Amino acid sequence: MIVVESNEMRNIEKAAVRSGGSMASLMEKAGAAVADLATRTAAEKKLKNITVLCGKGNNGGDGFVIARFLSLMFDVSVVIANGEPESDLAKLNYNLVPDKVNIFRFYENYEESVNVIENADMLIDAIYGIGFRDCLDPGSAEIVQLSNQNKKAVRIAVDTPSGIICNTGEIPGNCFHADYTVSFTALKPLHVLYPSIDYCGKITVANIGIPATIVQQFMYAMKTTDEFIAEHPLPERSKSAHKGTNGTLLSICGSYGMAGAAVLSGMAALRSGVGILKAAVPKSIYPIAASQLTEAVFMPLEENGGLISISEYDRLLLEIMEKSNAVLIGCGLGVNEDITRLVSDIIVSSTKPIVLDADGINAIVPNIDVLRRSAVPVILTPHPGEMARLAGTSTIHVQTDRYRTARDFASEYGVTVVLKGADTIIALPDGNVYVNLTGNNGMARGGSGDILAGITASFLAQGMSHDEAAVNAVYYHGLAGDQCAEKYSRRSMLPRDVIEELKYIF
Repeated sequence: MIVVESNEMRNIEKAAVRSGGSMASLMEKAGAAVADLATRTAAEKKLKNITVLCGKGNNGGDGFVIARFLSLMFDVSVVIANGEPESDLAKLNYNLVPDKVNIFRFYENYEESVNVIENADMLIDAIYGIGFRDCLDPGSAEIVQLSNQNKKAVRIAVDTPSGIICNTGEIPGNCFHADYTVSFTALKPLHVLYPSIDYCGKITVANIGIPATIVQQFMYAMKTTDEFIAEHPLPERSKSAHKGTNGTLLSICGSYGMAGAAVLSGMAALRSGVGILKAAVPKSIYPIAASQLTEAVFMPLEENGGLISISEYDRLLLEIMEKSNAVLIGCGLGVNEDITRLVSDIIVSSTKPIVLDADGINAIVPNIDVLRRSAVPVILTPHPGEMARLAGTSTIHVQTDRYRTARDFASEYGVTVVLKGADTIIALPDGNVYVNLTGNNGMARGGSGDILAGITASFLAQGMSHDEAAVNAVYYHGLAGDQCAEKYSRRSMLPRDVIEELKYIF
């Protein structure tokens, strides 16, 4: 599924009209799609009173269509938020609303409007659409606040919850808190970006009659990982496969006090199918790690203050050059002068693809240009704080512009960036960007990132390309998390449960 920005969505609609369609027909089908969801939801929950909130533009026109359809089965009221209908389509569909629908103008019928908002069983937001770019006008802001205060109502947003900027997901003031959002034709950035995703609820995409052949002619901001997965399924193994042909991964992870990170990433790599895991760990944590990772081959290393010593560089490089298919660096590694030198030197000298996670990322922040000197694919898996350090900005900035931050960094340094978080972003060095829709907030705990790094590196070692490894790892990591949430609940699920769930998924 593609994610398109607002200007491209308008171009898609214009192209559909040029090919023989009409905006009136598109609006009719959009309204019907929302009305269908509203009808099914109201019937399931036994709701009676529905209030549709309409703006003066085409989003309000969608609302008038919705009200017309719903009036066949329910008691429907319309609250006009911010002025009389202005667009031709809004005027047309306003005039088609049946007389039995109560229409109130918020700026004229204030008390009646407040009453139908506060007592509605369902509220449908059709005030602002994808063209919204600023703060809500005072009337709309009050309507949104009243709507959010109605805790009994089911809230549905038409294309976008009012108050959210489409292309960035920013919320300049308040916004409508939707339980469901119906997008038309394609997802928009606000449906997959932070902080807007917290206010969209369950998102569905309605087909309103624009042929896929038209949509595919236009630029998209992102694609969802499920589309990539469909085109790049996990490769089948040959009958004659053995541990050598299934790949060897060198994992350079762990430090004194951080053995768990090395263990979790190693377990995830093994569960994801790598033939041989060679775990290079400081000697001080070798007994702990070896007792947990019984299937791994260990390289206990000399250390400096509980962290791997730079004196082990030659030994590690030989292991990379001659005996490994991919390298994982960073989970629980720690950072000091030795680690900073070690990570940078491996990036420059490695002949095998690299996954950099956690302290592997932190170690290169003082010398970030080392990424340009790598002769092999490098995948970075930062959380927002690490991404901020890489990009020389703030975590807040990263979170308010996740898509562009990841895309621009990946393109500039020629690496793959997996920006973790709700709806993880995967930005490839060629400018393509994918967004992942699997996963849940039960995975928001220490250790989840180590698992993702282990899966990614395992896939690289098994021969996948950098894009296949990154996208598949994020997708299946999230899918395992979703199945864990169903079994154990989001509150109680643990990272180790996610690893165990991989065996059922694969």
